Amino acid sequence: MEEAVGIRWHRLITRLAGDGFPQARVRLEDEGPRLAMVFRALSGDPGLTIKASTERSLDTWRPLAQRLAGTGRRHALAWREADALRVPHSLEVFPEQAMNRDLYLWLAALASQAGEPTDHDWLRGNQHLVLKTLRAFPGLEPLYRSLAHCLVDIRRQRKLPAAQAQRERCLQAALLDPGSRQQWPDTSGQPWPVPLWLYPLPEQALALPAAANDSDADGEGHGGGKVRQSKQRKQGRYVDDPNKRNGLMIFRLESLFSWSEFVPVDRCEDDQDDEDAERIAEDLDYLTLSRNPSTSASRIKLDMDLPSASEDDMPLSDGNLFPEWDWKKQQLRDNHCRVIPMLPRDAEPAPLPQRLRPLASNLRQRFQGLQPQRVWEKRQANGTLLDLDACLHHAADLRRGCATSQPALWRRETARHRDLACLVLADLSLSTEAWADNQHQVIEVIRDSLHLLGEALDAGHDDFAMYGFSSRRRDHVRFNLIKNFAEPWGEAIHGRIKALKPGYYTRMGAAIRQATEVLKDKPAEQRLLLLLTDGKPNDLDVYEGRYGMEDTRQALLEARKAGIQPFCVTIDQQAADYLPYLFGQQRYQLIRQAAELPGLLPKLYLLLTGRTT
Repeated sequence: MEEAVGIRWHRLITRLAGDGFPQARVRLEDEGPRLAMVFRALSGDPGLTIKASTERSLDTWRPLAQRLAGTGRRHALAWREADALRVPHSLEVFPEQAMNRDLYLWLAALASQAGEPTDHDWLRGNQHLVLKTLRAFPGLEPLYRSLAHCLVDIRRQRKLPAAQAQRERCLQAALLDPGSRQQWPDTSGQPWPVPLWLYPLPEQALALPAAANDSDADGEGHGGGKVRQSKQRKQGRYVDDPNKRNGLMIFRLESLFSWSEFVPVDRCEDDQDDEDAERIAEDLDYLTLSRNPSTSASRIKLDMDLPSASEDDMPLSDGNLFPEWDWKKQQLRDNHCRVIPMLPRDAEPAPLPQRLRPLASNLRQRFQGLQPQRVWEKRQANGTLLDLDACLHHAADLRRGCATSQPALWRRETARHRDLACLVLADLSLSTEAWADNQHQVIEVIRDSLHLLGEALDAGHDDFAMYGFSSRRRDHVRFNLIKNFAEPWGEAIHGRIKALKPGYYTRMGAAIRQATEVLKDKPAEQRLLLLLTDGKPNDLDVYEGRYGMEDTRQALLEARKAGIQPFCVTIDQQAADYLPYLFGQQRYQLIRQAAELPGLLPKLYLLLTGRTT
């Protein structure tokens, strides 16, 4: 009975304390693609992605109903980071959905004119930014005026104490007439959130020494469980192990187990994934990171160091040095990365897997129709057979007295070759060890794709090469040789594909530069770089986030300048957030079901090369 009454009371007081218009809610997941397009169309930084912000605590005055309900402390705000624009995951500020959509649009326009985050005065800075945005896009002024007047009308319905009311009037005047207010009245606390403005960056977590369980391998997945991606960004903080006990030990020595009696089994930890972890994480204000070294990840992944030389793939040389783009300094760092060509050590020649043979046979039949056709060239000065038509015309010209002294009376058979070279570059990072679905790992899908694409290209007599890549910091970027342009397709190549295994991380820029150098040596009219990947560029050092994205984009720009056409095929479902910036529109393909990749890749190749079967 008490529980039932408590539930009803909670629902009642929460509804009475509610702020906003839930019936007009608009979600970022629905508006995200439109916002990204508008943000870039308004000259916003193309390297920024639009992501959901986490709720932040504000020291605002709260009415009695909210204090009873325990709400009104945390608010979803908008701000701009170095590599992302953070906006609320949903908006219910205004009573109409159209106005909430316009609010998303206004925040994107405002952020497009904002520079790097600074510590300037928030009141004056936002007023200046509003004026700057309206000067850049005068057509948005009616939209802003409508939103500002509606927001002020809503805020005027809130009854505040005298001191807070004075500050609120100042803020409302700044909304209606940007630039009219330069400072706040002297009042404690913070004003109620202003959804039309951008906020400063959230407070940064204190730098702490690395914990025992802080692994370098934080970007490639841990274990074989399903990875659940939160839609919001959470703030984190380190805490000491609550079970750790320091200080004086007081106990009877008779109670101490002998060495043979002690078994270090930790019954407090569970190897199984918590099915409610995602829901619990969404409800937490902070995600607390324990500094206990005994974690599931440490039990599953024991070591990320390179294997011994006797067990590792064979390096073919000391490696090649390549530059890397430092986007903060806007310059190339010369000889910054070492790319080492590798060859599988224990790769034995093997036939095409039996389960792939029916599909491979079908692909071969289709691609054989695209082989260069042999044609007869007529009216040649020399050849293997006489051209009867040319002989008749020459005889007629002799009778008329206008015959040439060097008649072209022969014909010869020649083959018309396609001037095309394709290099397939496969991502072999540790994330490919994850499961693409209930039956297939990502690395298995990549192997099958290489088997089938090679069969198709060999049947079509196209010139192609295959490589894989992974990395562990800038001085060890592995460039795995599968097939070079000079090698024939056969069981030796199938054996190398079969021997492929997940590597380390994804330093994509260096691998693209090495592939570009390989393609530069092919004097073909059309040169295609086909990249197969399952995630973003990342590595153990600074090569993550915006840094890795910008270096990859710079490497792709260098490839295009060299006359190479890069194209990306990915199974990363978040790829639409960053691949348009890296490869450009219509230069990438997102595969929804990873198991479909082997069959779809040859068809995609035909589209890229402008041919049909």
